[in-house]
Amino acid sequence: MSVSPEYSEFVCELFQCVGAVSVRKMFGGGGIYTSGVMFGLIANETVYLKTGEANVQDFEAEGSGPFIFEMKNGRSGTMSYYELPERLYDDPDDLKEWAMKALSIALESAKKKKPKKKAKSKTK
Repeated sequence: MSVSPEYSEFVCELFQCVGAVSVRKMFGGGGIYTSGVMFGLIANETVYLKTGEANVQDFEAEGSGPFIFEMKNGRSGTMSYYELPERLYDDPDDLKEWAMKALSIALESAKKKKPKKKAKSKTK
């Protein structure tokens, strides 16, 4: 499930429409980041974008499905990332629109995840 350096470079160029993009290795695949926010992932050299209420129906209408992975207990799990429709690789305008929606959802999701506050220790 590793991501080749060539494919990582391809993905960075593909999504330059949203700004400076990087791919960070994770769990044998890669996370697609811009401005410190992960808005996509790569698994088996397949691109998946973040989904939410605002765009999941767009992916489903294109016949795209969610990222599915095998858990330690042998069961399958899914994440809120759907496979990038094949036609978008050749349609920069639509690709940008879909990527910006995914980024917007990722940013909103990051806002909702507030860091846990450390308990203050009482010293006397």
